Amino acid sequence: MFNFSFDKRIVYIIIAILVLSTLVQYISNPGALFGLLIGIPGVLIAITFHEFAHGFAAYKLGDNTAKNEGRLSLNPLDHLDPIGTLMLLFAGFGWGKPVHVNPTNYTRKISMEKGEAIVSIAGPLMNIILAFIFAIIYAAICKFAGAEFLESTVGHIIILLIASTISINIGLGVFNLIPLPPLDGSKIIMPFLPYNAKQWFRNNEYIFYIIFVVIWITGIASIIISPAITGITNGIMSLVGMIFGM
Repeated sequence: MFNFSFDKRIVYIIIAILVLSTLVQYISNPGALFGLLIGIPGVLIAITFHEFAHGFAAYKLGDNTAKNEGRLSLNPLDHLDPIGTLMLLFAGFGWGKPVHVNPTNYTRKISMEKGEAIVSIAGPLMNIILAFIFAIIYAAICKFAGAEFLESTVGHIIILLIASTISINIGLGVFNLIPLPPLDGSKIIMPFLPYNAKQWFRNNEYIFYIIFVVIWITGIASIIISPAITGITNGIMSLVGMIFGM
């Protein structure tokens, strides 16, 4: 996903504020705790597959770093970053433990820059694919499960779990496409920038880190990605609806 390297004290403060605000929500609205619990499976799936996709893409390009570090795994414990996981639960966006790669090991059939772009886009792409798969499961249950099951407590919880997983995967994927360091999007756009723009981008990377922190703390990031999340969600659900004739 990305290498979260700036002062973590700021992050701890943000986490504390988010946790306290969430606790207040629990006191005033018991349903908030249920919503948090419903989101946990989606968070585990989204982060695990996102990070696995980064490592797998690098491995297919010839870099064994992720494999040697045990990151070509679908065990959530191999990929979860405590702070990033809490952020995804409480703020709706976050990150996993960064997958280490060595671009110098990539196949010489493509440039290292393009290799990095492929590895970077693999994570968000995996999240969108997962959202589509779970949307198919969602539609299949709605179409073929009986009304008795859908109206039951178990059926209701399953539907909520699947819907939450779809939402979290789309949110995580879109968030990481923002073209600012340290997000995946900053590496994805590199091959498409003119040489001078690339140099300026690299020489002034710290500015983009500051911008990222500002839009993250202020909630501007959510405003930026909300239209994309809504558009992708509607597009996936419409396509799945056509497939199932719904």
